[in-house]
Amino acid sequence: MKMRQNHNIEPVFDENSKILILGSFPSVKSRETEFFYGHPQNRFWRVISRICRQECPITISEKRYLLVSNNIAVWDVIKNCDIEGSSDSSISNVVPNDLNIILSCANIKAVFVNGGTAGRLYKKYCEPQTGIPAIILPSTSPANARFNIDMLIEKWSIIKEFL
Repeated sequence: MKMRQNHNIEPVFDENSKILILGSFPSVKSRETEFFYGHPQNRFWRVISRICRQECPITISEKRYLLVSNNIAVWDVIKNCDIEGSSDSSISNVVPNDLNIILSCANIKAVFVNGGTAGRLYKKYCEPQTGIPAIILPSTSPANARFNIDMLIEKWSIIKEFL
């Protein structure tokens, strides 16, 4: 059953952030842990840590440090929506986040989106305001079985060009 959900995770960024990575909306597990990519099977943290050549973070403070120390901002496209569980395909009645919170104080060189749904939502709700086209990367979700970890790292390595 669809329920109205509010985004409960603050964006991670500082004035040195050079890239912005956006998901669609936090999963149930991420909303429970109150931090991005909280599902243990999501490959986001393994991918980013390998690209940045650092240990894979475990705690929220380690994850936050990995992002900020590598000039990476992370947030989501959606502020609140109707959603069934963690199913991106069930998202409706979208209210987007105000990305100017990040864009007004960081010198963002590129916007990346984590998966096709985030890409479609960004293009519809955010790109008209930001004027910045997003680069769509394959989803790090465990539901994206088409891409193994090495394939994800290869595709996601494009972010290094902007860091």
